[in-house]
Amino acid sequence: MEEIHRFNSVAEFHSFCNLPNPEHPLISLIDYSKVVYPFDETIVKWVQNFYTIGLKRNVNAKFNYGQQQYDFNSGILSFIAPSQFLKLEIDLNMIVEPTGWLLLIHPDFLWNTSLAKKIKSYDFFHYAVNEALFLSDKEEKTIVDILLQIEKEYQSNIDKFSQNIIVSQIETLLNYAERFYQRQFITRQKSCHQILDNLEDYLNDFFTHDNLINKGLPTVEMIAETLNVSPNYLGSLLKSLTGQSTQQHIHEKLIEKAKEKLSTTHSSVSEIAYELGFEHPQSFNKLFKQKTNQTPLEFRASFN
Repeated sequence: MEEIHRFNSVAEFHSFCNLPNPEHPLISLIDYSKVVYPFDETIVKWVQNFYTIGLKRNVNAKFNYGQQQYDFNSGILSFIAPSQFLKLEIDLNMIVEPTGWLLLIHPDFLWNTSLAKKIKSYDFFHYAVNEALFLSDKEEKTIVDILLQIEKEYQSNIDKFSQNIIVSQIETLLNYAERFYQRQFITRQKSCHQILDNLEDYLNDFFTHDNLINKGLPTVEMIAETLNVSPNYLGSLLKSLTGQSTQQHIHEKLIEKAKEKLSTTHSSVSEIAYELGFEHPQSFNKLFKQKTNQTPLEFRASFN
């Protein structure tokens, strides 16, 4: 069983990568071309206690994050939060010259700043790695410029302004990443719409069979796992393409099925509520009224 490395500090990660001690104990920009992982390990697993924003190219390894895997053949920006499990499968026979940058940010650096809580709200820190951000050359230059500004600031004489300036630069970088993700949702429409098609197929199949009686309504987590994406990524994608959340899509399909039953069967509202996975008819009535401005009985009456 391979050892799982645990890095509690920025300095520990520097040591593992055979790098000099960091210039600042809580934040560091690493030139990825200088990283040397232990040569006697082809599979490296670790858990880190800090944030990492990584921009890498041409790495002789496959990177596993959660259940997903990808390689670094092009400019990819990835975001890793503390306590997340990572695995690197290194191909020692592959001769390449890796390039890129790793920005390490210990949570203690953000303490008592506006970003301390806000950083957890950025969806991409929860994305699976196959949902990483693919950058154009122009976008990559924007990110690298900000990274180098961060490095320049913490290498300068530290004063009472240093932390706020660096935090502001990190926040600027994250805001650009949000913008670029929205661009990716648009420019990579084929794959995005494939996910949308798969969602529609999944909901149609789920609502066609007796799943609602046996399992209740599908959850966002259940759907995301089936589509092989994270719940946050799915929500962001759907919001960008359709303006609706995943939960709204579920409810929309539910109301569509309810209208079908109300207009084509003689089942009572209570029976239909049960068939649609509701334990209490009142909950079904409330949701139906909220979505259609009619009660189920009022909707049925409109067909008579």
